[in-house]
Amino acid sequence: MNNLISQMQSHLESIKHKIDDLEYWSARELMEVLGYKSWAKFKDVISKAMIACQSSGQEVSPHFARSGKMVNIGFGSQRNLDDLLLTRYACYLIAQNGDSSKVEVAYAQTYFAFQTRKQELNEERLKEDKRMEARNKLKETESKIQRTIYDRGIKLPVEFAIFKDKHIKALYGGINTKSLKKRRNIPNKRALADFDSHVELRAKDFALAMTDHNIKDKDITGKPKLEEEVVNNSKATRQALLKRGIKPELLNPQEDIKKIETRRSKENKLISNV
Repeated sequence: MNNLISQMQSHLESIKHKIDDLEYWSARELMEVLGYKSWAKFKDVISKAMIACQSSGQEVSPHFARSGKMVNIGFGSQRNLDDLLLTRYACYLIAQNGDSSKVEVAYAQTYFAFQTRKQELNEERLKEDKRMEARNKLKETESKIQRTIYDRGIKLPVEFAIFKDKHIKALYGGINTKSLKKRRNIPNKRALADFDSHVELRAKDFALAMTDHNIKDKDITGKPKLEEEVVNNSKATRQALLKRGIKPELLNPQEDIKKIETRRSKENKLISNV
């Protein structure tokens, strides 16, 4: 199966045209790769692909651009040969709407299914990367602000836990850490942030970074004033989210970052052993 996918990829790449960063395929050339002999029959497949494109909410013309070229037909005469310039997405739709009894079409469908899944996995991995990066950044900011407030009135671990919980309540509209964990079915001993979405991690980091800056800039000391500062900054961050239509308390929990890290570690070991 992998060999068939490689062959189809090779065929498609061999007929790919490129102008600067723009890549496209000729419908006439794709017709041959997919095993069609009749342009009239292939145009029927293209028409179905265009309908599928429109049904998916995409504009048709950017993916199926009208084209043509003059060809010699003998005795010094020429005629215009109808053609279309296709995007990769258009090629995919044509393959999906082609006659799967044709071996070439079946190969193309397998190839594009493989490529689509590969793209989905890459996009998912990028999202995970962003979450992991944001989580590490939040850890750094939390450590930084813990050091900042230590000499200013909040020394004990329980006091920092209360400080952090006030930050959470202000950011989540009065809901504390314990209640959020219960809502999201997160074990009590696990960090809430390990299940946060990317936007939540960034919001928390922003609120705490502002707090750290203001504490130093305004030389704030004393537990009540330190707590007031984190509450004010967290409320301000919440308002910014609400203005963009985001209610943090209504966001769904994400996959445990610890599980992602474990999975990545196993994947890296497999890659290194290849």
